[in-house]
Parts: sequence; structure tokens; C-alpha cells
Amino acid sequence: MEYKTLEDYVGHTPLVRLKRITAGRGNVILAKLEGNNPAGSVKDRPALSMIVHAEARGDIRSGDTLIEATSGNTGIALAMAAAMRGYHMILVMPENQSVERRQTMRAFGAELVLTPKEGGMEMARDVAEQLRDEGKGIILDQFANADNPLAHFEGTGPELWEQTGGTITHFVSSMGTTGTIMGTSRYLKSRNPEVCIVGCQPEEGSQIPGIRKWPEAYLPKIYDKTWVDRLEYVSQADAEEMTRRLAREEGIFAGISSGGAMQVALRLAAGLENAVIVSIVCDRGDRYLSTGVFPA
Repeated sequence: MEYKTLEDYVGHTPLVRLKRITAGRGNVILAKLEGNNPAGSVKDRPALSMIVHAEARGDIRSGDTLIEATSGNTGIALAMAAAMRGYHMILVMPENQSVERRQTMRAFGAELVLTPKEGGMEMARDVAEQLRDEGKGIILDQFANADNPLAHFEGTGPELWEQTGGTITHFVSSMGTTGTIMGTSRYLKSRNPEVCIVGCQPEEGSQIPGIRKWPEAYLPKIYDKTWVDRLEYVSQADAEEMTRRLAREEGIFAGISSGGAMQVALRLAAGLENAVIVSIVCDRGDRYLSTGVFPA
């Protein structure tokens, strides 16, 4: 008998219909539960993709040290993938990310380098590049690595097409590295150019883990705005409230970026009829418990 390994369970996540949080008028709102991946987030897909493809090209080999700047989920996913495939992982992240994220990364054996919260992800990316230039390791670079969106072109997109029977009309995704929205958009539009791709970004002044509006100099190189039909902005308060509603009213225990994307999905549905709207639930809520988003 041939047994499966952990890698075989990355992807193929459930797609579930919301039953109580609805907008009526025949609309169907679906949640893609990426927290069901082995390390608990949508980032399991690109993390494994970047390592496997780099190995295939001969860019890295087991025993090497890998470096990545992260706000959390990619770091956790890379730490898991590195543990599976025999790499040392150095993760650079702002110090204000949740303690659960840091503990999870260290549990997988990763080394953490924390940067001042005032510098945000921009400083974390700069420090990662400095470590690479000092010869400390190799950067996979989720922000510029084509194997990031490729994971969604080959995985997330085809899954959604199959799970909806090709009836999907709208796809909503929070935007961080933009890998999820880029790869999924390319696949869905290859099947039906009329599928509307909606990106979720934070309103001015809002800080939502996993969602970013990048300064021009730090805009991910994998991002191509032609694959996003519209941008919608969400406040931190609305994202957090929808996160709590998903848990209370639907039993979906998710992170704050997922609440932001779902808030946008509901907003879209208010002006639509008979639409099939898919929103990405990026991760699970347990890595946000210390942030205070959920009542104690």
C-alpha cells in the first residue's frame, strides 16, 4: 500500500455555503476554507510550491538556509514546508504580529528575526534582503516569485471551478502578496472571462493582518492590476465584526483578513441577483486569540 505524506494534503479545501449571513435575491455566498490546510492557511499552497519548484530547478537543496519576510501565515507555512523537506528557515517579521504566530513558527523549528513595528512589512523585507546579502541564506521572495501565483493557478482556481460546477460569478480575495488573487484570477478567467475578480484592501488608517495596500516602491512584482476587475476597501472595525459574525453565526472560526473579504462579498451581494460569490477564508481564528478580536 502506498501511503500519503503531509504534502498530499495541501489544497483540496472545502467550499461551503453560508446559511445565515446572506444577502437574499437568489445570491449564493461561498467560503473557501483555507484554514483546513495542514499549517492552517492559504499560504501552505505557495510555500510548498516555491520550495518544490526551486528544488526542481536546482536553486536550493535540502540542508540550505531559507529566508523570508512575512506577516505571519507565509512564515508559518514555510516553516512547516522547510521542516518537511529538510531546510533551516529564518523568518523576518514585524514585532507586533500575534504571539500565536511566533510560537507556531518556532514550533516548526524556524528562527525568528523581529523588526520594529513602526517599520511594518517594508522594513521586514529590507532586513531579509540584508541577511541574504550577508550570506545568511536564500530568499524565495513570495512577493516576486512566480511560483506563488502558480500554486493558485494550478490549485485554487481549478478547485473553485470544479466545486461550483463552473457557475462562479464573483471571486473575492484579500490582497497581501497578491499571489492568491493573481493565480486564481488567471485560471478562472481562462475558463470564463466574465468572472468578476474583486480585491480587498484596508481603508486608510486601518491595520488588518494579512491585507496590505503597498507603497509603490514595495508593490509585489507578481501583481498585475489587469487581472483584478475592482478594488474594494474595508475598515478594520468592519473586518473584525464580520470575523466575529462568521464564528457566531456560521461556525466558521477565521482570521481578520477573512472577515474583511467576507464583508466585501456581502457588500457586493447587496447589489446583485442570482450571483455565485466565492470569498477566500485565508486562515483559522486560533492564531488571533491574543489580539483581542474575540471576546474573552
